[in-house]
Amino acid sequence: MGGIGKTTLAQWVFNDDRVQQKFDVKTWVCVGEEFDVLKVTKTVVEKATSGPCNLNDLDSVQLWLKNELAEKSFLVVLDDMWSNNYMAWKKLLTPFQCGTEAGRHGGKILVTTRDEKIANMVKSHHHQAHNLSVLNDEDCWSLFANLALLSKDRLGFEKVGREIVKKCRGLPLAVQTLGSLLSTKDDERDWNDILNNEIWEFSEEESDILPALRISYYHLPSYLKRCFVYCSLYPKDYEFDRDELMLLWMAEGFLQQPRSGSILEEVGYEYFNDLASRSFFQHSNDGYENSFVMHDLMHDLATFYGGKFYFRTIELKNVLKHDTKTRHLSYGLRNDSVSKIMDVCESLKHARTLMQINLDRRDDFSVRIIDPCHLLEELKCLRVLSFKSFSHEEDLLHDSIGELIHLRYLDLSYTSVVTLPDSLCDLYNLQTLKLSNCKKLKKLPSNMQNLVNLRHLDIKGTELEEMPKGMGKLKDLQILRYYIVGKHEENGVGELGELVNLGGSFRIEKLENVVNSREAWRARMVDKKYMSELCLEWSSGEDSEMVDSQIEKDILAKLEPHKGLKELRMKGYRGTMFPDWVGQSLYHNITELVLSGCENCWVLPSLGQLPSLEWLEISDFDKVKMIGGEFYKDDGTDHHCEIPFRSLKTLDISGMPCWEEWESFECDDDDAPFPQLEVLSIWDCPKLRGDFPTFLPSLKDLGIARCEQLGCYLPRAPIIRQLRIFDIQEARMRDVPLSTLESLSISGEQQVEYVFNAMTRTQPTSLTWLKISNCSSAISFPGDSLPPSLLSLYIIDCKNVEFPMQHQQHHSLQSLHIYNSCDSLTSFALPAFPNLKYMRVQRCENLTSLEVSQSRSLQDLSVSDCSKLENIRLPATLSQLRINKCPLLDERIQKKDPHIWPIISHISYISVNGKWIRNDSTS
Repeated sequence: MGGIGKTTLAQWVFNDDRVQQKFDVKTWVCVGEEFDVLKVTKTVVEKATSGPCNLNDLDSVQLWLKNELAEKSFLVVLDDMWSNNYMAWKKLLTPFQCGTEAGRHGGKILVTTRDEKIANMVKSHHHQAHNLSVLNDEDCWSLFANLALLSKDRLGFEKVGREIVKKCRGLPLAVQTLGSLLSTKDDERDWNDILNNEIWEFSEEESDILPALRISYYHLPSYLKRCFVYCSLYPKDYEFDRDELMLLWMAEGFLQQPRSGSILEEVGYEYFNDLASRSFFQHSNDGYENSFVMHDLMHDLATFYGGKFYFRTIELKNVLKHDTKTRHLSYGLRNDSVSKIMDVCESLKHARTLMQINLDRRDDFSVRIIDPCHLLEELKCLRVLSFKSFSHEEDLLHDSIGELIHLRYLDLSYTSVVTLPDSLCDLYNLQTLKLSNCKKLKKLPSNMQNLVNLRHLDIKGTELEEMPKGMGKLKDLQILRYYIVGKHEENGVGELGELVNLGGSFRIEKLENVVNSREAWRARMVDKKYMSELCLEWSSGEDSEMVDSQIEKDILAKLEPHKGLKELRMKGYRGTMFPDWVGQSLYHNITELVLSGCENCWVLPSLGQLPSLEWLEISDFDKVKMIGGEFYKDDGTDHHCEIPFRSLKTLDISGMPCWEEWESFECDDDDAPFPQLEVLSIWDCPKLRGDFPTFLPSLKDLGIARCEQLGCYLPRAPIIRQLRIFDIQEARMRDVPLSTLESLSISGEQQVEYVFNAMTRTQPTSLTWLKISNCSSAISFPGDSLPPSLLSLYIIDCKNVEFPMQHQQHHSLQSLHIYNSCDSLTSFALPAFPNLKYMRVQRCENLTSLEVSQSRSLQDLSVSDCSKLENIRLPATLSQLRINKCPLLDERIQKKDPHIWPIISHISYISVNGKWIRNDSTS
């Protein structure tokens, strides 16, 4: 792909609803100038798994990715690629090779680049290059008009607008930026000023910055210019966080004083939104609402105007010179980046910013080249200082930190800091202190109360043992994350009373230390209107049954939060009943409610009238025996009772050892509770008997497990998609349409028999995933064949289940897993499953022969604990083979027996008993 709009088009494709539904795994990776195969592969793994990848061996990472993509369709976007290293490109493709050639479970790789050579490099008989030309005049005008001519007052500006569009030369970013700028201009003279601006006449020799972008920058207010240029500290394609950038602007003094009734943070968000609306920032593709990037050309613009005042040591090509004008620096964690600063720090005495950029979670976190003491002695004018992710064995900060009297922002997140020096509390101007995920930090300095200008104290992910005294004096505090209630008044819950500006997500721990309702009332939780999420926690202990239930209820009553709360969690509450505010319909914004570990409670609160509640979890209520009418009905407020749980989408109830009955709510179908419920899960309720709600019109996912006494009719669910039933006495279907099921998992003889009988009457035409387990009955699949749409089949602990006849062909099946089942299965031939790709066989004690050599699709085969298996024939398509505890095969493969090795020597990855066997023939 080429052209200015390559990334924009790729984003449009990536975010299209049809694309989102088609692919199971979707990842977007900004490659940039440095094409590191390991780094890119690990990024894909992390985005595909939503978790960290700590491996550093490329083969291991690629194997992990290959397994992660197994049985899944995928879309991988490699954005902004600049390297034409062909060998690196081929190596990158290794874990994708089978998927990009597959059918339904196949994958696509989309590469964007501005270099024709790279486009030619990545082409093959499976890939095509699409060159993006500039937009034609009418498309440009349409884009511009949709931004700039929304107001009827500007309809007469079309002539001058079209002249401006012509000057953009078909470049979408230029059109979009000027259109956003002019959307705020109602005077035609402003439009003519832009049309006739002398910047249009600048030659390319004078600057390679697009004139349209320079004009947009020229028309920014001065306070926005400062904020935009500051972003030149980020490297290209860097995904930055809106909230963090706002705090940096605040620390640098870029934010004007707020109007009455507003706060500085709101000014910062206003600035950010203004720049985003003018296309200086755009949303990234990582799925996070607060994550943004700058277009490459916008980044060039910021760098151009930043001049010598801003400098990035991250790029290896940048050599930091002894320029006394430099005020703002960013650096990475690589030793070469840090060493550049150490070499010249004496000439940076007036620097205001030393910001660490975490380009990659895999950067070297154990940098030793930096000397914090020396650095702090030289850089006394710093306002922003970040040592994020440094892993010094010794404490990172020295007492000299107290001499940085101008410091407003300090980030020590993800460091190994153990203690913070007392001199930290001399930083009276400090506004932001980030300590998130400092796992070794156990306490804060005792004089934290001196930091009277502190607004953001991020201690998320730390394991503090107690809070310092006098935290209530930090009256400007906006973010605290959590508070540990102490046993003394100076660090008790009452210290929260003055912190009325606390917002975002907040947790209060060790509420068992609150002795009476008067102390709880002093916390003034009801006044904290900026708080969106609240978690109240009591520590579990042996004396929980010895408490005074009325006192506990009174304490919780005085901890009532404000009515605008969105999420509420309570863990370990020690009373027997909840106060009236829990579940009141006046909490009209609550969307998520979690109640867990309330071991003394014998009745649930009335929750059915919470109008916006979408997610409800109830767990570990040891004494609740019945969920009755009070769960649904009016909460006592003076208004008409609405349909109970009218917005609820997910209900999860688990760990209720005494729960016996779920009382139905008598009403017509039109007024039945849970009209929007999509997911219902009931787990670990061993005494539960009786029926569930009779009609759930929106239910898509039903899961019931380890409810041993439960014998019931399942709800009528006309659009159910997924059904999971384990370890219950009996469950019968009440008009559950098998035709809509896509995923079915059942356990136990009665359940398997019941479902198989139902399948003989109604064929599950949409079923793609089936798991049967723990059935000793001698039964066969209905019609001796599989459902026609089935993709994945799991048979577990079903010794006497007859495997589907292999003389029939089952075209849809792609994944097969057999564990300790199908004793009648002695041989397996793959022609019955022409599209099978992944196969796992374990503890099939009578299996002697595995004949799969004719397959043209099998990629991954794993065989374990098959003591009689001696004959195996494998196809050329196989890329991964794992053999474990198959004595007639193990030793022969390990020794590369000439009777068997030629059959498997083409396979890239071979493992025997957990050990990978080097296969030189595939290297």
